[in-house]
Amino acid sequence: MDTLSNTNYNPQVTSHKKNATNYNKNRTTMTARHAILPCSLLGTLGILSSYDQAKADNRPNILIILADDLGYSDLGCYGGEIETPNLDALAENGIRFNSFYNTSRSCPTRASLLTGLYQHQAGIGRMTFNDHLRGYEGTLSHNAVTIAEVLGEAGYNTGMVGKWHIAETPLKPDQRQWLAHQVYYPEFTDKANYPTYRGFQDFYGTIYGVVDYFDPFSLVNGEEPVREVPSDYYITTALSDSASSYIDRYAKSDKPFFMYLAYTAPHWPLHALPEDIAKYEDTYKVGWEEIRNKRYERMKELGIFPGQDNYLSKRQFDDKWEDNPTKEWDTRAMAVHAAMVDRMDKGIGEVIEALRRNGMLDNTLIIFMSDNGCSNEDAQNYSPGENDRGDMTRDGRQVIYPRQKKVLPGPQTTYASIGARWANVANTPFRFWKAQQYDGGICTPMIAHWPKGIAKKYEGSINASRGHVMDIMATCVDLAKAEYPSEYNGNEIIPMEGKSLKPIFKKGTRQGHEYLGFEHFNQRAFLSRDGWKIVGPGVRAKWELYNLNNDRTEMHNVADEYPEKVAELAKAYEEWAERCFVVPYPGQKRDEQGQ
Repeated sequence: MDTLSNTNYNPQVTSHKKNATNYNKNRTTMTARHAILPCSLLGTLGILSSYDQAKADNRPNILIILADDLGYSDLGCYGGEIETPNLDALAENGIRFNSFYNTSRSCPTRASLLTGLYQHQAGIGRMTFNDHLRGYEGTLSHNAVTIAEVLGEAGYNTGMVGKWHIAETPLKPDQRQWLAHQVYYPEFTDKANYPTYRGFQDFYGTIYGVVDYFDPFSLVNGEEPVREVPSDYYITTALSDSASSYIDRYAKSDKPFFMYLAYTAPHWPLHALPEDIAKYEDTYKVGWEEIRNKRYERMKELGIFPGQDNYLSKRQFDDKWEDNPTKEWDTRAMAVHAAMVDRMDKGIGEVIEALRRNGMLDNTLIIFMSDNGCSNEDAQNYSPGENDRGDMTRDGRQVIYPRQKKVLPGPQTTYASIGARWANVANTPFRFWKAQQYDGGICTPMIAHWPKGIAKKYEGSINASRGHVMDIMATCVDLAKAEYPSEYNGNEIIPMEGKSLKPIFKKGTRQGHEYLGFEHFNQRAFLSRDGWKIVGPGVRAKWELYNLNNDRTEMHNVADEYPEKVAELAKAYEEWAERCFVVPYPGQKRDEQGQ
């Protein structure tokens, strides 16, 4: 077993670098471009000496890594067949959480993670459009502070790399041409909502939510649009290189750093490098059911849910792989998904290597998670050229949306996703997927690695403590010895909802949340400390009730057997919803929600 320490860790990136695309030939140029930020404050950060000589501040560095639409069992350390040796090594020498929760979708999760609040309190109750309701403004609220704002005040360097997606992004009259880089606007949203105005000294990434991996729309360096990228550009590699360059620079400071690395992978569109796709071209020919069953068996071997047996939920579909008329396309689609995850893991290995060579790995808390469950969407059925979905490349080539699955996914000129059947596999052992409030939508793989901060006896352990992405803020404040403000920049700040994970790192347990509330487009859930969970799948749907203590994958709705428990949790949900600015979908009244 590899040991993730400054002296022994040997990340699995060597073969990646030997076999990388020509993009890496431009790596020095691109890294320098990423590093030179017009808003950078590093010139005033102190003496530029080596990390070991200058580091008087012994507070930990903090690196939060967020994947996009990653399934619960996609990683090798959670049972998957995708090769993820770097994340597996973090898990083997850190803590894996089996009951860590998100908000079921991208932008709400990002808002909750960065602010320590429920997403509605942070202003992103649904998506990045403005419903003109409190909690649904579509832009990160100024009654919330970000981790970067709080830790920056506490003396940390702060950098972000990757997908922002928490600012209102109005459409332009010539949106299609803008998406294809054929017209130019200097701002992708009001710059007051850019990361550099929310506490991040450094930023390289995208403002919008969905991007072309080979030529991303809304790519920004600091506050300036990146007007063009090299011909062999691939965003996952660029984000990894940028994060590594930031670490090299922060290592010369006498301050610890907070970095938020938000990959776009493996969110659709299915775009991957040919050599990565080739690695998995035969893997998924056996079909949905066999891959799902194999993942479940590996999960049992790994002990992901210790003490529970026979917890694989029934497949969402009854159709058989052998009867599938589009086997070739579906095999390729999942191979591309795997390739995107594989390339992300390689990049994470590069980032870990940057920490190691700078002597920073042992005292850096690394947290890795996904923003929601894998997506069931059929992106190939969307309307080309709308919102953030391009229909042509920069040079005018048509982007094909293969509704009939006649064109294989992977290249820049295709736009597709894996669909519901593979999403059901990616989210093994749970039911459902992204945007749903069953655990297939809201339970994320979560790894914490911190050699100096996690007690030795918990290294390699699997922890069943329930947590939520809003706990990341509380953990950062705790470890940075920072002060969470009641007022910031003249705005009253909503009290923090999250709870620190530090006790789990030290003692293996903590006093957790009394409850966790969930709502997204009227998909509702409420989870109590004692493991009872209600789910309301729709505006008028009756509450379902599950006991996660003996039914971890929500296979047995016992609402009719325990009506008093349903009433108790439904009342608590209503109180939470009122407190946290959760409202029914516009036009609906609360008493129409099936209560």
